[in-house]
Amino acid sequence: MYDPRSKDTWMVFKIMGEFVEGFETLRPVWPAVTIFGGARVRREHRYYEDARRVAAALAKAGFSIITGGGPGLMEACNLGAVEAGGQSIGLNIKLPFEQRINEHVETSLVFDYFFVRKVMFVKYACGFVGLPGGFGTLDEIFEAITLKQTGKMPDFPVVLYGRSFWEGLLEWLAREPLEHGMISEEDLGLIHITDSEDELVERVRAHYSAYQRKAARGDAA
Repeated sequence: MYDPRSKDTWMVFKIMGEFVEGFETLRPVWPAVTIFGGARVRREHRYYEDARRVAAALAKAGFSIITGGGPGLMEACNLGAVEAGGQSIGLNIKLPFEQRINEHVETSLVFDYFFVRKVMFVKYACGFVGLPGGFGTLDEIFEAITLKQTGKMPDFPVVLYGRSFWEGLLEWLAREPLEHGMISEEDLGLIHITDSEDELVERVRAHYSAYQRKAARGDAA
């Protein structure tokens, strides 16, 4: 009979190993921007080209690009980073599907545990971009928003790219959670939507510059 407790102790060592490998591998990529996006978007879809442009713009501004390392919009972002001469990083996860690392990833890690992978998405990023995607993308975006809301990470921006895709979500957040007092106006202001690569890059750059000034004074988180 299956007993979920049978390998608890050995799991601890495996989890520790994933953290150590992640920290050692990703430390040199700072400053980076983590981009979340759907794995099921085909290359001919307009979202693919949008993702490629966004990543290239950020890479040209001096930011390494971190994605989930898979196909779809993750692939497009890694491609954009490479084409712009930036660092292209992929943090993959072992799954029964959508798990291959795309060919444009230059620095890669593969995780067994989602929660370790999520730490790595956040640890060396100074900004987060949400591209169109499904449940996994939404989970990752709201993880970043929650960490920012609760003060568990520095004041780095969360930007959703693609107004037509994301506006309905913000309208729902304002109509339901905000209306019922489950979030505040300030919480809603943690999320920014844009269709402009220039605006996106400038927002990330401004927050990163502010963080550097705080770090120089010794009061950065």
